[in-house]
Amino acid sequence: MINRRNLLAGSAGLIAAGALGGPFAPGRAFAQSAAAPTFTPEAGASLRLLRWVPFVPAEEEAFLANTKKFTDATGVAVRIDKESWEDVRPKAAVAANVGSGPDMVMSWFDDPQQYPDKLVDVTDLGTSIGAANGGWYPGLEAYAKRDDKFIALPLCAIGNAVVYRDSHVKAAGFSEFPKDTAGFLDLCKAMQAKGTPAGFPHGKAVGDGNNYAHWLLWSHGGQMVDESGRVVLNSSETLAAVKYAQELYKTFIPGTESWQDVNNNRAFIAGQVSLTANGVSVYYAAKKDPALAEMAADMRSTNFPVGPVGQPIELHQTSTISIFRHTKFPEAAKAYLQFLYQPDNMNAWIQGASAYCCQPLRAFENNPVWTSNPIHAAYAKASSTLRPNGYAGPLGAASAGTMADYVLVDMFAEAVTGQSTPEDAIANAERRANRYYRV
Repeated sequence: MINRRNLLAGSAGLIAAGALGGPFAPGRAFAQSAAAPTFTPEAGASLRLLRWVPFVPAEEEAFLANTKKFTDATGVAVRIDKESWEDVRPKAAVAANVGSGPDMVMSWFDDPQQYPDKLVDVTDLGTSIGAANGGWYPGLEAYAKRDDKFIALPLCAIGNAVVYRDSHVKAAGFSEFPKDTAGFLDLCKAMQAKGTPAGFPHGKAVGDGNNYAHWLLWSHGGQMVDESGRVVLNSSETLAAVKYAQELYKTFIPGTESWQDVNNNRAFIAGQVSLTANGVSVYYAAKKDPALAEMAADMRSTNFPVGPVGQPIELHQTSTISIFRHTKFPEAAKAYLQFLYQPDNMNAWIQGASAYCCQPLRAFENNPVWTSNPIHAAYAKASSTLRPNGYAGPLGAASAGTMADYVLVDMFAEAVTGQSTPEDAIANAERRANRYYRV
């Protein structure tokens, strides 16, 4: 958070810049390059950003350092409000619909598609930043655009990968991690028998729950909708995915149907599970604790196994950054976003995130963080491999609503816990999805 002391420091920096006649002198516009649009912060501007709680402290430190640099250069104070992953979505929706609250939000997946008319058109920024930095990755760009206009800027993909204890996998009789879903189920059964089970979230976890559910569906060839947006969930492929999920669930520790995004981290660190899926944050949580040195040294990461569909298909939680139309300072907000995407600042943030946040632009894929530790390798390509959650239909209010309502997550949870038969769970999900998709 930028407090009064930081604001005064920023004002001092601004005065110094003015004395030097530099590019950030008072009254001058801020621009990323000569070819980029220029934005002059409004007189007396201050900003408030709602963001998700970080799982990697160094990521937040780098983000706050960039924010302070912006304040020092412009005199515009930026207050950072943090909320849990689950709470960002409803708080952002309330702010959008009420027309007050934070000026900007770092949100999830296609959340901006729920209220596009409440967001500032940032096509000028999206186009210029993309052109200057090798282009946006298509999956991330899709989340940020509506009707060929940028309603948000793609911020990052938070890579999701399988993390496991290498010695426990070997003790279960596997010299290599299985590459297909059949072998993966065999491994989970063997690890359960050894007392070192797996665990994946079937609860309403914004990131991990959605990632796991979509992998289950897509790896077996199922889809929520077709290209036209017609619900096609009730299929033999979906039924195969649900039945596979039931078998995997039998190997999990109890309680995964209530897991949110913090629970699989905690279960792994506590030694309750030896295999789960998570961002790289779980590795660093173990590494920073001297008592967990053995665990950290034993940890490995890999991408999800390939299912009957025959190719790697994964969902990674994706974050975008938007400006609400109710802001009193849209020029200052655009200047702030433009500043964050300057190469030096973006690279510093990506490196600070230690492979937790995967770059939104191709120019940053050679950041040294991706080769600095072997455990980063499974996360390095998240931005290039992710498939948007609305696949295979268009992103919009329907895909955003279906995701926000946890339709797919609940379908698997109902079936694996025995609340419904697989067929009934699919029919329930189909019925709920059709409330959003009206073709």
